Amino acid sequence: MSGRLAEVGEHLATTRELGVVVGAMRGIAAARVQEARQHLDGVRAYAETLGTAIGEALALLPEPQRPTAGMGDHGHGLVLAFCAEQGFVGGFNERVLEAAQTCRGTAQLWLLGERGELGALERGLQADWTAPMAVHLDEVPALAGRLVEALYAGLGTGAAQRVTLVHAQPGRTEVLARPLLPFDYSRFAVSRRAQAPHITLAPQQLIAGLADEYLYAELCEALMLSFAAENEARMQAMVAAQGNVEQRRGELLAEFRRVRQDEITEEIIELSASRL
Repeated sequence: MSGRLAEVGEHLATTRELGVVVGAMRGIAAARVQEARQHLDGVRAYAETLGTAIGEALALLPEPQRPTAGMGDHGHGLVLAFCAEQGFVGGFNERVLEAAQTCRGTAQLWLLGERGELGALERGLQADWTAPMAVHLDEVPALAGRLVEALYAGLGTGAAQRVTLVHAQPGRTEVLARPLLPFDYSRFAVSRRAQAPHITLAPQQLIAGLADEYLYAELCEALMLSFAAENEARMQAMVAAQGNVEQRRGELLAEFRRVRQDEITEEIIELSASRL
C-alpha cells in the first residue's frame, strides 16, 4: 500500500505545480490583452490624424488628378494572415487559416506565426512567405515596418498587386478579412476648408508619403488586434485547463485519502492479529 500511496502523492504534487503554472500563464495572457487594448487607442488616434492629413492633401489637387483606389480587383493577389507564434491558443489558428483559405483563391499566402505555419501544413497549405509573429507588444512597430517593406517589394516585382489582410479580433469569434492594397483614397473625406495648408513638398509626393504612414498604422493596429485576440484565446484555454487541473486534483485527493485509509485499516488489522 505504501508504494501506491507515494505514487498518488507524487501525482497530487505534480498536479498542484501544474495548476500554479497554468494560473501564471493565464495571468500573463490577461495582462498582455489589457496592454494591447491600451496601446490600440494611441495607434488609432495616430491613424485618424493621418487620415485627416490625407484629406487635406487631396484637396491640394484638382479632382481629376486625385489618386483613386488603384487597380481594384485586377492583377495578382496576396493574402496576409496573422496567426500565433506560440501554442495553447485553442482553435485560434484554425479560424484564421480557414478565413485565409476562403478568400485566397489563386493568391499567394503569406503567414505570420510558427504555429500558423504548422497548422497550414496540416491543412495541405504551403505558405509562399513566412515570418515570426510578435510575442511581445514592443515588437509590433518593428514588425509592421518589415511588413511594409516586404509588401512594397512584392508589389514592385509584380509578384502581387492586391493584398488582403486576415486577422482575428479580441472579443469576437469571426475573423476579419479586408483589402489592404492597393491603397484606397476614397475612404478619406477631402478637406473643404478655404485656406490650404502651407506645404514644402509636391502634393503627389506628400500624399504618397502620408499613405505609406497610414499603411504602417493599419498594420500596427492589425498586429495589436491579433496579439490581443491570440492572448485572449490563450487566456480562455488556460481557464479551461485550470478547471481540468482542479477536477483532476480533486480526484487524486480523494484517491489519496482512500488509499491512506486502506493503509491505516490494514495496519490496524495486522496489529490486532499480532496481539492475538
